[in-house]
Amino acid sequence: MIPKISVSSSLAQNVSYACVCSGSKETASLQLSEAEKSFLETQFKKADSCTINRLPNLLFFGKIKTEKEYYQQTEMARVAGAKLFDELKSTNITSVQLKNLCESDFLTAFLEGLLLNAYRFDKYKKEKESFAIESITIIDDKFSDTQIDEVVNTTKATFAARNLVNEPLSFLTASQFSKEIEKLGNEAGFSLEVFNKKKIETLKMGGLLAVNKGSIDPPTFNILEWKPENAQNTSPIVFVGKGIVYDTGGLSLKPTPNSMDYMKSDMGGAAGIVAAIYAAALNKLPLHIIGLVPATDNRPDGNAYVPGDIIKMFDGTTVEIKNTDAEGRLILADALSYAKKYKPQLVIDCATLTGSADIIAGPHAAVVMGNTTENLDLLKQSGLNTYERLIEVPLWEEYAAPLKSPVADLNNLGTREGQSTIAGKFLEHFTDYNWIHVDMAGPAFRKEKEAYRPAGGTGYGARLLYNFLKSLVN
Repeated sequence: MIPKISVSSSLAQNVSYACVCSGSKETASLQLSEAEKSFLETQFKKADSCTINRLPNLLFFGKIKTEKEYYQQTEMARVAGAKLFDELKSTNITSVQLKNLCESDFLTAFLEGLLLNAYRFDKYKKEKESFAIESITIIDDKFSDTQIDEVVNTTKATFAARNLVNEPLSFLTASQFSKEIEKLGNEAGFSLEVFNKKKIETLKMGGLLAVNKGSIDPPTFNILEWKPENAQNTSPIVFVGKGIVYDTGGLSLKPTPNSMDYMKSDMGGAAGIVAAIYAAALNKLPLHIIGLVPATDNRPDGNAYVPGDIIKMFDGTTVEIKNTDAEGRLILADALSYAKKYKPQLVIDCATLTGSADIIAGPHAAVVMGNTTENLDLLKQSGLNTYERLIEVPLWEEYAAPLKSPVADLNNLGTREGQSTIAGKFLEHFTDYNWIHVDMAGPAFRKEKEAYRPAGGTGYGARLLYNFLKSLVN
């Protein structure tokens, strides 16, 4: 899926090319006919892109609106790249040159949008997609191999996250999830340790074990580690990802339409953190990073946990089960407690946790909360940089009150109102370090394609977390 990418100082006239610009005047240096100039100027008055056919080649122009904020302009360049891919595919053109005509440099984003839109998941289709871009030439001799490698590697990581989310439970059980992580680790150079069910029982991870009780497949607890010799941080950054490979809701069964039928995506948080560590390892980021992924499915077998049960978590906290569909916070809580052993610099957990977050942000952002303002600000900036945006909500103490239980230390549900924050308060109980919670229930999985985000798994979190990690490097 990744084409050959090279750099040149000048446009070749016998090959298709594509430019980003803020208006038609910036194209004066190009060899356009008067008719083409007139057509471009007319198109830019009513659209953000223009295609000129010079078959067997085409010329593509993406318009960047300079009145927008910089992060929005960058996103416009990505979207232009996605449109370019669709144009190339429609004409079966497999080679293209990319040039930036704007005052600000949008080549990286332009390339990124083009590459990200090339994703497809046709593993289970008899007829495979045949079109692929074979070569891309960047018209900027200052564009380095390192820049190319970074875009390619973050694209590969995003694709890896999308693949994991798109895989059905018939393939991606918790055990298979571990094997897929292992493959990525072998390629990129990060290590993986997998705890089996017996080890999880020995550790008394009561949340993960309770959710797994209704499954015929065993759970896993996965520990990923990227620790280069030149790591700049003395204490690790820990990512925690919700790895519910399929969620029926358990005995608190979900409705099927527009709910359970998409629940292969309930490990989107785990996919995102795995992909971010994969990208960090591929790009050799000088940071010590650990990933924790508790994984299981949540099914209503005869021995499944039930509302009214009281379970004991890894840290000894007892939890009254009010709803078996509030399972993600149970497995995350065990992992957040386990993270204490690393004396972390920061812990970020990612999860498709609540429908409330989807109601707040829809598919356009994740909901974020935490106890470390400086890191939250950096993460929100990374959200703008990658257009994987975040909406922050407060962790006020009032949101903890509904979690009180007359028979246990906590209950796992609280009230319907404010549910995304209540879930965050539940998780907060298991932390004693700098911590951020990302509820990505909305953007992790899309029902319809939008620009470079496909229908199905979007890979949300991979680029966001990688960009955040990069911002920590001196």
